[in-house]
Amino acid sequence: MSGHEPLRHRQDAGDRVRLERLTGEETLARVAELIDVYRVSFAGPPWYEDGYGVADFARRLAADVRRPGFGAVLARRDGEPAGFGTAWPTRRPFPAGRAYDRVRVQLGDQVETRLVGALEVDELAVSPHARGQGLAARILGLLCAEAADCWLLTAPKAYDAIRLYERLGWRRLTGPDADVVVFARSS
Repeated sequence: MSGHEPLRHRQDAGDRVRLERLTGEETLARVAELIDVYRVSFAGPPWYEDGYGVADFARRLAADVRRPGFGAVLARRDGEPAGFGTAWPTRRPFPAGRAYDRVRVQLGDQVETRLVGALEVDELAVSPHARGQGLAARILGLLCAEAADCWLLTAPKAYDAIRLYERLGWRRLTGPDADVVVFARSS
């Protein structure tokens, strides 16, 4: 990006993809688009999200947008939603519930020193029709652009996601037999 281009919006010349940074309020205004992308992105393996999973995502998102430091990136391809990412700084003490407990089991007290204060990438979703074009990397790059440290987790069977994070230079923090795969990135 040039120094004259606002960080909030980004569109490359000749590109049919537009990435847009969203605040919590802006995310709520676009929630239907994010839900649609989530539904198609996580319908297949290894997630197999059904209507209940999608409804749970919508409920979580409504609460997550109120977290301090929440941010999102929405990608549109040819004017249609194609992907998104959401993130916020992990607060002290390290949270409990959701997948946090499994992360703590894998990393122990390291969660307090390695993950607390870092930008936590909660969701990264790309619609099947837009995959294989570098869109996930672009969303993740813009989402994490201003953070010194970031972390995320994925499922051990999310092979494409694991390969993406490894290719982008994220460091795997959990072992090969872990029931959750945690990655971190430092600038």
